[in-house]
Amino acid sequence: MTSAPEPRQRPVLAAAPEVPAYDVGSLAEVMPAVLHVLGVATADALGVPSLSLPPSQRVVVVLVDGLGLGALRDHPDEAPYLTEVLAGPHSRGLTTVFPSTTPIALTSLGTGLAPSEHGVTGLYLRLAGDQVVNTLASPAETDLRILQPYPTVFERAAQVLTVTRVGPAAFDGKGLTEAALRGGDYAAAETPADRIIATAAAVRRGERSLTYVYWGDLDALGHRLGCETEAWRIELARVDRWVEALVEALPPGTTVLVTSDHGMVDIPATHRWDVAITDALRDGVDVVTGDLRGAQLHTRPGATEDVLTAWQETLGEHFWVVARDEAVAHGVYGPRMPAHVRSRLGDLLALAVDDHAVLDTRTMPARFLAIVGMHGGLSAAEVGIPLLVAVRD
Repeated sequence: MTSAPEPRQRPVLAAAPEVPAYDVGSLAEVMPAVLHVLGVATADALGVPSLSLPPSQRVVVVLVDGLGLGALRDHPDEAPYLTEVLAGPHSRGLTTVFPSTTPIALTSLGTGLAPSEHGVTGLYLRLAGDQVVNTLASPAETDLRILQPYPTVFERAAQVLTVTRVGPAAFDGKGLTEAALRGGDYAAAETPADRIIATAAAVRRGERSLTYVYWGDLDALGHRLGCETEAWRIELARVDRWVEALVEALPPGTTVLVTSDHGMVDIPATHRWDVAITDALRDGVDVVTGDLRGAQLHTRPGATEDVLTAWQETLGEHFWVVARDEAVAHGVYGPRMPAHVRSRLGDLLALAVDDHAVLDTRTMPARFLAIVGMHGGLSAAEVGIPLLVAVRD
């Protein structure tokens, strides 16, 4: 790892950054809107959805991991089909949730709840007894069904219509899938062609059906090589062709929604701090949880104010460094947060607003240092996501 950036001797940001559009256009509202169209009652638990979708008896929801709205708009030549659908009457931009990271966002998609409500508030969580768990670990380090006990939208829908989730066999019944996306049947499909075949079969299983499909390769490539590379653009073109082929394979009248959990930002090697080797960030900090661009600082007794000053001075304008209560009051994680969820957060939060990252290799894998494309922060590139709505003619 190259040396960390020089400290920026300046105070906290003058103004707090914008937060996701909870209740008026976020990822958490997609599935409640789908259930409303399919006639599944949700008003008692999830409220009346703000998103409007075309009438349909069969809906397919495709989650393309790592597809930001800005990146899609920047590459119309690589994604002509998705670009055409984006211009359609029912498509629009959304915001994901915070942190803009897969386990948090997929739990919001699968439950229809903000992170402040479902309680998965970071890639790494500190639970009772000071246990730190990785919510993406496989096998799961803790029972994520206990961590997130609320019914999923798939469980609600499976009571009245055919529900199928399509994805890699390795995800079936495991960790995050059980916490966030449980309900209905699971169809294991490894290749792109297999997923089209499995989805087309699932849609035809009942007069009313909900099918969920996951595509993770775009995100994986962005992490490894970066989202501003030719390789990423080639993968985007492959996603574009695959979605078009998927829509063509479905019965007439099927509605296909394409959305994402987050966008991505490439982080230069010189824009990264490691708490483990940075005295100004390590002093007074017991452990860092959360995400690479949404750090949660669990401070030692009596050290919180000194840590706040040190992190603000060191990270400068690149991060919004604030006390937990201020971030909660600002609605970063959502408008409502019960006490048991609040207790999982760090005493301080350091939220990225540009192309910088901070991690702690005392608790996080050193391989994170090699990641190029990252997410989890509050930049527009990460938070903006598409909601593409195509109806099979």
